[in-house]
Amino acid sequence: MYKYILKRLLMMIPVLLGVTFIVFFILNLSPGDPAAMILGDQASEEALEMKREELGLNDPLLVRYGRYVVNMVQGDLGTSYKNDLSVWDQVMERFPNTAVLAVAGILVALIIGIPTGIISAKKQYSAVDNVSMVLSLIGVSMPNFWFGLLVVIVFALNLGWLPSQGMGEGGVELLKSLVLPALTLGTGCAATITRMTRSSMLEVIHQDYIDTAKAKGVSERTITFRHMLKNALIPIVTAVGLQFGTLLGGAMLTETVFSWPGLGRLMVDSIKSKDIPMVLGSVIFMAVMFSIVNLMVDIIYAFVDPRIKSLYKKK
Repeated sequence: MYKYILKRLLMMIPVLLGVTFIVFFILNLSPGDPAAMILGDQASEEALEMKREELGLNDPLLVRYGRYVVNMVQGDLGTSYKNDLSVWDQVMERFPNTAVLAVAGILVALIIGIPTGIISAKKQYSAVDNVSMVLSLIGVSMPNFWFGLLVVIVFALNLGWLPSQGMGEGGVELLKSLVLPALTLGTGCAATITRMTRSSMLEVIHQDYIDTAKAKGVSERTITFRHMLKNALIPIVTAVGLQFGTLLGGAMLTETVFSWPGLGRLMVDSIKSKDIPMVLGSVIFMAVMFSIVNLMVDIIYAFVDPRIKSLYKKK
């Protein structure tokens, strides 16, 4: 297991290099002059040229990329063009807010998705199954920002129950401000988890050991959770892990709609101002978090299915 974990951690290195290479060149080849964005439209050409030289923008792209990678390896993600603050400090300031939103969103998804998927599988082709599958299809197809605006109109503007923007300061205020964005994120993820749970449950629901358990008089609850769900968990864990990794990377549209001070919104603002160090730092952090979540999912596989643990030992 330890060798496998070390191998996966080493595999993150080429992933990060590939991600930074692509993002670095896309940002630097896109229109816009970072020096002009920093100094403003009224700056003289001489001032702009001095700023470009100070930032190293006059060097060839490969030289600049190599310099960035060297600094990144040393733990330096650079300084923001926009506010001249450390990229790392700003990322770490925003990430806890994104983590809170991601955890809340995935909890909503699990509370809705897994029970609905189980019921749909056990009542296959019934009215309950048909309704849940239609709602799941709508949830998968529906853009998050549209649903976010819808819940804001209903619960914030019309009913006035919940705040529409911002992040409350602890306690009840935080919970109130968290409800709508978590619901927006969770419903989309719940649709995917529902369909995956239903599909996985249907693969095991007609197995011989299920019929044997029923013949022995095992309770329906025990059969459902200890025999069916337990053996259907691998695809469900995969779906949950992918969804959670995506949310930890920053739900850009949802954070923008609800003015949530998270990593996704920071990245959107940085892209608008062509703050290259800030965008690169955010992307690198997102890639690392996603890779770590995927690694955790692989480790969870070993606890869900002992046969997988034996495969890790062979590796």
